[in-house]
Amino acid sequence: MRNDIEGVAFDLDGTLYPNYRLNIRLLPFFFKEIRLLAAFGNVRKIIRKEQENGILQHDNFYKHQAEITARILNAPVELIKEKIDVLMYRGWEPLFKKIKLFKNVLETLAALRGAGYKLGLLSDFPPEKKIEYLGLSGIWDAVYCSEYSGALKPHPLSFIKLAEQMSLPPEKILYVGNSLTYDVVGALKAGMKTAWIRTFTLQICGKKGLKPDFSFSNYRQFFNYMLH
Repeated sequence: MRNDIEGVAFDLDGTLYPNYRLNIRLLPFFFKEIRLLAAFGNVRKIIRKEQENGILQHDNFYKHQAEITARILNAPVELIKEKIDVLMYRGWEPLFKKIKLFKNVLETLAALRGAGYKLGLLSDFPPEKKIEYLGLSGIWDAVYCSEYSGALKPHPLSFIKLAEQMSLPPEKILYVGNSLTYDVVGALKAGMKTAWIRTFTLQICGKKGLKPDFSFSNYRQFFNYMLH
């Protein structure tokens, strides 16, 4: 048991399941909607750059996201907003019915809860239907999407919002993610402790050399770190 930690929060995509399992199923979409996908990726970069300059979209994140995408694609805003919602939000969610979690994820989450830790989930995309399809419903004290705050990772706001929903101070939470740039840097800026699950991609930690408190390559290692 870790006496300095009272809650454990997780990223979802690439952290509780390997990204490649989703990407394989998305190949038909990539080829069919490559212009939309490329524009959407650029828009998220633009929004993150706005955040660095102190501009947050608290009340109209989805409208703002659609407006920038529509400008890039030279298309009507309402049409683009609907396409993003239908294709990239609701359209992807059913794919999670066939995606398998990393080995030992369920056992680790059950053991953490049994040991008295609060559990949280924070994702940059709406996670509610995903966790239902992945068999992860009903085990969380708090589930939150950074888009609801108007600030994508690594901005600390959504991490702070998650801590509030978990009824814990950030310094009592360990945040687990697969991205050094978004998960580790954002959680550290919010005052949380961090754990990084290493994937096959080469990553360099944030601008100021922020490093995770712990790194692991499988959930058996994480289980031992937290519970032994």
